[in-house]
Amino acid sequence: MTHPLQETILTRLAGSTGPVSGHDLAVELGLSRTAVWKHVQALRRHGIRIRSEAGRGYVMESDRFTAQALTMRLEVDPPTRIGHRIRCLEEVDSTNLEVLRAADAGEPEGLVIIAEQQQQGRGRLGRTWHTMADDALAMSVLMRPSLPPERVPQIPLVVGVALYEAFRDLGAEVAIKWPNDILHRGAKLAGILTEMRAEPGHVQAVVAGIGINIRHPASGWPDDIDQAVTDLSTAARTPLRRLDVAERVIRSLDACYAMYLHEGFDPLRDNWWAAHAASGAQVRVRNGSGFVQGTAIAIDHDGALLLSTDGDTRRIIAGDLELMGAP
Repeated sequence: MTHPLQETILTRLAGSTGPVSGHDLAVELGLSRTAVWKHVQALRRHGIRIRSEAGRGYVMESDRFTAQALTMRLEVDPPTRIGHRIRCLEEVDSTNLEVLRAADAGEPEGLVIIAEQQQQGRGRLGRTWHTMADDALAMSVLMRPSLPPERVPQIPLVVGVALYEAFRDLGAEVAIKWPNDILHRGAKLAGILTEMRAEPGHVQAVVAGIGINIRHPASGWPDDIDQAVTDLSTAARTPLRRLDVAERVIRSLDACYAMYLHEGFDPLRDNWWAAHAASGAQVRVRNGSGFVQGTAIAIDHDGALLLSTDGDTRRIIAGDLELMGAP
């Protein structure tokens, strides 16, 4: 979809909760009603579902939005760091790779890229992250914090707190799972993947990739998913729109990132620990080829998970955590 008038029509439809009159669109765009209809037909050919209601206008059925629609939302009480520029793309290899390319080209901090489809969507440890068009939200954010590389593992925890608070604001019952998942009743609904560009002693760029399941896909979850999964609408017990979720996530991330830069990691570490699904609980972490089992007792200053194991304290830098039970 490249025609600017189609982008404008899509922006109007995405930003409305009811029908948008074809006459009003024609007046706003300086077109005939027939020309508006032809542009709507072109959007339909792109797979965007738009319903016509006789005497009322056009209604967006696909859960799509444009960069302009999201930017207009954010112009009311604009964020300070995240979201100064937004790009919405139909398809990319991955949103993280697209942001890394922008970072290498000199893009300033705050860029947000959102894609309808990813050819190479990735999770941690080389896993595939499925992006299911209308039913999910795939976005990546460019940050340029003045940090040494060893502090970058704090960033996914900051993003985790931001997602937790955004989802709670949307009415969802959620918890964080170390190091980078958001859960609803033990099932995953969102994940975080951070990557960086760095030189000795200095971080040039950090990209925070965020994948969110917005609703249960009508065709079911992909067969190769090997863990319990759910979606944000289920967790909130109400249908949610991707535009609303994107706005809330950007605002929450902007606030948490600003707090991190001004006040350090400790206040956010306390918030993270309070939201962690396994705080004080028995857990098992797959660490390399084996498991480490113990009680989750704290999160360290660098984001490592601290486990109490037979009277000793073990620092876990990376691994897959399994919840063994509540405290």
